[in-house]
Amino acid sequence: MTLDDLLAVSALDRTLEPALKGAIDGKAKPPGALGRIEELALTLGLIQRRLKPVVDRPTLLVFAGDHGLTRSGVAAFPSSVTVAMVDTLLAGRATATAFARAVGAEVRVIDAGVAADLSDREGLIHAKVAFGTADASVEPTMAEDQAEAALLAGGRIAAEAIANGADLIALGEMGIGNSASAALLMHRLAPARLDACVGQGAGHSPEGLERKRSVLHQAAARSDATEPLDVLVQFGGYEIAMMAGALLASAKAGVPVLIDGFIGTAAALLAVRLAPAARDYCLFAHVSAEAGHRVMLEGMDARPLLALEMRLGEGTGALLAVPLVRAACALLSEVAELSDVLEAAR
Repeated sequence: MTLDDLLAVSALDRTLEPALKGAIDGKAKPPGALGRIEELALTLGLIQRRLKPVVDRPTLLVFAGDHGLTRSGVAAFPSSVTVAMVDTLLAGRATATAFARAVGAEVRVIDAGVAADLSDREGLIHAKVAFGTADASVEPTMAEDQAEAALLAGGRIAAEAIANGADLIALGEMGIGNSASAALLMHRLAPARLDACVGQGAGHSPEGLERKRSVLHQAAARSDATEPLDVLVQFGGYEIAMMAGALLASAKAGVPVLIDGFIGTAAALLAVRLAPAARDYCLFAHVSAEAGHRVMLEGMDARPLLALEMRLGEGTGALLAVPLVRAACALLSEVAELSDVLEAAR
């Protein structure tokens, strides 16, 4: 698969839209009574191209990577926490893995660019492009061939999960410093004022947050990149690039993608700027408490399903939306027809 292949996403085929709307309106309920769930059912039917969409094998892909920006003080924790959290995810003791069990989702953890040798970790998908990115405040985070390699790796990983039965892809991430990278991506790709994009990430004191803003202004001043691939090269992370690639491959396969929080939405923004038709396949799970997330969602004309004041990442918000997706499928496949109910009442 080449990058051109990955970017060749077809716009959503809306041929079934009248039939799907008719089926939803014909269920045993007043028209529109289920609000957003009816919209979700319609979207799922269009993506899967069937009148009775099915989600039996939701799969969370958690991409992990480190960021050179952490050396300049943009994060409240050191990069070593990324390794510790990868191990926690693999052990099934992270929040994401607990939530995945609660909603019946599978989890795959991927080393996209962790700054440590994880070759001995069993159960980890090894896709490392490099041992972390360079420091965006002084130089591009990656070379163009590395950016392309990360996009393609994410695409291959999602395609393999789908070939193995995944019918809903949820995207998660783990990487100290990645909210800083996501803020820079949002700044250039939304576009939006940089200060509106910068938030607390994993947790900052007021002094730490001011330091983060200062470093990101330094990074933004270094390059005037606005084209999506160039923005990725200048400011991105390997895990963010792989998430974007996974979204693109899922869209090509006609599989819906649950987008998580601020960093996941930045990856979706990158994917949509690379291939605008990919937007049709995105289900935005929640609006997080991270500064800038609501602005980025509004810029993508995205209406999140949940608002729980979360800002953890890992795909946790996406997982909590899985039951809503399954409920929307059940509306079309399990609910009686209104005509049958009225006939029985006569």
